[in-house]
Amino acid sequence: MSEKIHSLYRKRLAGEKGTVRKDWGGRIAIGLAYPNQYRTGMSNLGFHVLYGLLNQRKDVVAERLFLPDTREMSLHLDRGKGLVSVESLTPADRFDIIAFSISFENDYPNVLKMLHLGDIPLLATERHFPHPLVMAGGITTFLNPEPLTPFVDFFVLGEAEPMIDDLMTLLSQLYQGHRSKEVILETLSKSMSSVYVPSFYQVKYKEDGTIEAMEPTDRDVSPKIKVARAALADVPVSTSAIITADTTFADRALVELGRGCGRSCRFCAAGYLYRPPRFHTEEALISSIDRVMKEQTSLGLLSTSVADTPGLENVTGRILKRGGAFSVSSLRADALTKDLVQQLKRSGQRTLAIAPEAGSERLRGVINKHLREDDILKAAALIGEAGGLNLRLYFLIGLPTETQDDIENIVDLVKKIRHQIIRKSRDRGRVSEIRLSVNCFVPKPSTPFQWFPMEQVPALKEKQRWLKTALKKAGGIRVTFDVPKWAYVQSLLSLGDRRVGRILLRTHELGGDWNRALRHSDINPDFFVYRPKDLRETLPWDFIDKGIDKDYLAEEYALALEGKESDVCRVGECKRCGVC
Repeated sequence: MSEKIHSLYRKRLAGEKGTVRKDWGGRIAIGLAYPNQYRTGMSNLGFHVLYGLLNQRKDVVAERLFLPDTREMSLHLDRGKGLVSVESLTPADRFDIIAFSISFENDYPNVLKMLHLGDIPLLATERHFPHPLVMAGGITTFLNPEPLTPFVDFFVLGEAEPMIDDLMTLLSQLYQGHRSKEVILETLSKSMSSVYVPSFYQVKYKEDGTIEAMEPTDRDVSPKIKVARAALADVPVSTSAIITADTTFADRALVELGRGCGRSCRFCAAGYLYRPPRFHTEEALISSIDRVMKEQTSLGLLSTSVADTPGLENVTGRILKRGGAFSVSSLRADALTKDLVQQLKRSGQRTLAIAPEAGSERLRGVINKHLREDDILKAAALIGEAGGLNLRLYFLIGLPTETQDDIENIVDLVKKIRHQIIRKSRDRGRVSEIRLSVNCFVPKPSTPFQWFPMEQVPALKEKQRWLKTALKKAGGIRVTFDVPKWAYVQSLLSLGDRRVGRILLRTHELGGDWNRALRHSDINPDFFVYRPKDLRETLPWDFIDKGIDKDYLAEEYALALEGKESDVCRVGECKRCGVC
């Protein structure tokens, strides 16, 4: 490996606080891999949490692996030495286990890139001792791991805290006993309810290409894999394990306020996967923040539903009182208060984000948003009154039942928002800037919208063109769109079964050329993306027990077609979805 690479990594380490360095002797070595570049991976709190949980064990050494960035690639890394750990520059193939933490489907190709750079065979069937075992976890894997099954030896499905100690204790015993790969996988599969070993399951297909059955090949292996879920009352508040300036949050320590959201938006995977919604207590958060602020005064507050956090303004007030600063990603329009907006402004946040998702009341009813136009306009007025704050708005296009009227309503709503902001901020001498982020709807597993298809790419492009023209005429509004082609790929990886792994492998072999890989695939990718699913159909992820009744999702699907909202999640008070 070149001295330039050594120098680059040493400089990166020197800029970190909290890095763990351990001697490898007598410990199981985990290459904790994030399938994207360092800056992105170090912005992911779940990755931090796993790093901390692994390294607090005396029998484990965990070092980080990232996809090399452009600078590193330009230094002509040799194959087999191109993927090394941050902590000790150890090549990836020297680790006992490569553990991928995966948050986004579009990072799946990077899993293959990293294995290739590490000189580790891509296919699980081609890896044997002394190759590392490859495991994977993260939200996408317990939504639907199937497209990655050809490349991963075992998946750990669910939240890390309730199972990581049992998993590592078992693995340490197996490695100390020099067990074979086959024995390790069999023991994990039979001993741990949240471990999924794809090689122990076979899928049978009907003539029409849908799934007939997915069955274990061993009668002692469970037909269902249970998603692990933490009780936040039993675990400490999650915070950044390492502080570094080279992240999206730029030297901020991340603090998790809670998990899940009870608003029940029908398109939102996190809102269903992390049920029931859980929050840390105000006391626990303040105690944790006091501890973190001894080292770092700039904080990023994270939660699926930040504004629903009990005692939020007391928590944020504590940060400001101690001379600190905080930021949040987005807030519900109906949860904004004057005090919270002022606190955010005092903290130095320059842009607030809210997500109407749809322009019309009708379509917000379809998606169960529980958000009225008056709520959105009141939030805009609060932001305008504060002065000096810009507003970002998130919208989706291609939602189920969407019409051209719904698209036009986006423009009408944005104009009303702009009018409110101009009216309220004019006296302060600066009109807030409005930025729109318009994304394509991607159906997600285990939501009521899992049966809907993605809208055709040409239709989405036409809607984008229309919106761009209409919003340009409105003036004073900046708008960005995602790329429908990549939304198609995300849908394929989100909704596909293990046959999609062949497309993923072909894409890697073609140097990332998705167009050629899709065009020459032996299976039709449109089958997964554009085909409406039957409510009685066996879906690729049905073998995962997330605690949610499929009948409940079907009821929500029917209500969506009727444009009716259902109640928000009332933890412990209702039994509709099955989780409580």
